[in-house]
Amino acid sequence: MAGASAILTDISGAIAVIRFDQPAKRNPLSSATLDELADAVSSLTAREDLKAIVFTGSEDVFASGADISELTELDSERAAEFSQFGQNVFQTIADARQVTIAAISGYCMGGALDLALACDIRIASPQAVFRHPGARLGIITGWGGTQRMPRLIGRARSLEFFLTTRWIKSEEALEIGLVSSISDDVLASAFATAGEIPQRNGAKPEDLAPPEK
Repeated sequence: MAGASAILTDISGAIAVIRFDQPAKRNPLSSATLDELADAVSSLTAREDLKAIVFTGSEDVFASGADISELTELDSERAAEFSQFGQNVFQTIADARQVTIAAISGYCMGGALDLALACDIRIASPQAVFRHPGARLGIITGWGGTQRMPRLIGRARSLEFFLTTRWIKSEEALEIGLVSSISDDVLASAFATAGEIPQRNGAKPEDLAPPEK
């Protein structure tokens, strides 16, 4: 339907869910979707009654990154603005006082992986696959993935992943630390994980993590 929302937001107790809801298009992170996401994230992260925000998609695809047809229409100035806007949205996720969880089923590509990397916890389905196709398209991700991925899996693995644009399946993602667990029901697992997290009275997730070396 024209004008239909690209994301759905639901709140259950102290847990909010943001769901990408354009499965026929593989849940692209178009400029319109990013606008919606920015509004939802801004609203939810400001709430003190929430302890977790879960990002998820449909059964076959978490999300597929930026809309390539839009990117080809951008000049250098607008491309820089779009990149900065995405960085700001994902940094808001990374800085959230709530614990953020990516519940990933199916494809997680490009900018969608950047979003997942901005979350505190990533849970994958057995069918989940990860890829950054930018090098084959003559572009590089502009939403923070090149900075966050090396912190998780190391510089060498990250370079190999970005340069070859190969797929990473869920089992390998777990082995290298890209995801924290694999579940047949990622949303239920996300809720279970969130349910174990106490209210932190304003403390941010990074305040509870050991310092980077």
